[in-house]
Amino acid sequence: MGHLAGSKSSLIPLIDRLNQYPIGLVDNAHLREILSILFSPEEARVGAAFPLHEATLEELVERTGTPAEALAPILESMADKGLVMDMDYAGHTYYLLVPGLIGFMEFSFMRRRADTELPLERLAQLMSEYLHEQGRGGQPAEFFGSPTQLTRALVYDEHVPVNSRITSYEDARAILEQADYLAVTLCYCRHKKEHLGEHCRKGAPVEDICMVLGEGARFLVRRGFARECDLPTMLEKLELARSLGLTHVTDNVREQPSFLCNCCRCCCELMAGVQMGFSDGIAKTPFLAEIDPERCDYCGACFPVCNVKCIGLAEGLRGVARAQRYAAIDPTVCLGCAACLDACPQGAITLVARPNPAIPPRDKGRMFARILWEKGRLWPFVRDRVGQGVRRLLDPGRRSG
Repeated sequence: MGHLAGSKSSLIPLIDRLNQYPIGLVDNAHLREILSILFSPEEARVGAAFPLHEATLEELVERTGTPAEALAPILESMADKGLVMDMDYAGHTYYLLVPGLIGFMEFSFMRRRADTELPLERLAQLMSEYLHEQGRGGQPAEFFGSPTQLTRALVYDEHVPVNSRITSYEDARAILEQADYLAVTLCYCRHKKEHLGEHCRKGAPVEDICMVLGEGARFLVRRGFARECDLPTMLEKLELARSLGLTHVTDNVREQPSFLCNCCRCCCELMAGVQMGFSDGIAKTPFLAEIDPERCDYCGACFPVCNVKCIGLAEGLRGVARAQRYAAIDPTVCLGCAACLDACPQGAITLVARPNPAIPPRDKGRMFARILWEKGRLWPFVRDRVGQGVRRLLDPGRRSG
């Protein structure tokens, strides 16, 4: 392990390639050691040669200069590690380099395997430090700093105001019902915390609590990162998550989201980003939680429940007698998930409509294009996709997309 960590030049092409994705990876010593653990030298070289779109073995032979008989086992190893997705279509296998975040960093903690060679304790420490490095050039700013967010929160539909309605893409149950394939997997964040000697303070499980959907789920099941699950069981797990006060988070898209995570305040890296000060780092629901000061007796039951820590003493009441205090919610931080509502013994917390709620991008392609545009990195993506379109026009037998 660590065979690439001492040589920045060996990893620069791979890092440069990964930085063509909407969420790139800030190059520093932590990242280089993480990549050196996950990628062998040959895998790093092959990964750096990947186009932005999916590619066949023959196309990758051309790009890497590696004969098919040598390249095929490298791709197989990378797919088994979750570094590359392999997808079958019309009798052909297509390969896609997995992004770092959300991608192979999460996959590395999404299964338990007795035969793994990964030094999980060291990897957990490195990833935790890397994802919490502050500063304008740190990874949190790369992940959370765009006006268009990669992820969004979902509301507990049973708490939606009676005079409001939610669309199917805002409804966790509807998202599960509409998915053509369902699977469950380990919570990457809580599993990583286990290897740091920490555990969820809400008592949320590590096993079978995060949900993956669609084509990505099929890959994860095939490679042992997840297990297929039926809809009734998935809905039961959704109710378990709500009983524990977890926040539902999914892709920030209206069509075909690929995951539904159930996040806590103490383990989840997404919630940690909001707590670091990236108040818009997760797209919010069309609602806000609101506390009625007449009913609130400042018991504090809601404080540890909020997964982004946006509840506290109302402004101007510091030093006031406890009997006159009441809690308030910071509307600039509140996700509107409703995880806090059932915690209040006085029933003082309700949901209200958020002024001018944002509408998510239609699909991942549009979401990625927006983020790349905001970061000034759209041209390589467009150039690659145009080239892909030309190649497919010249060869109609290739996969459409």
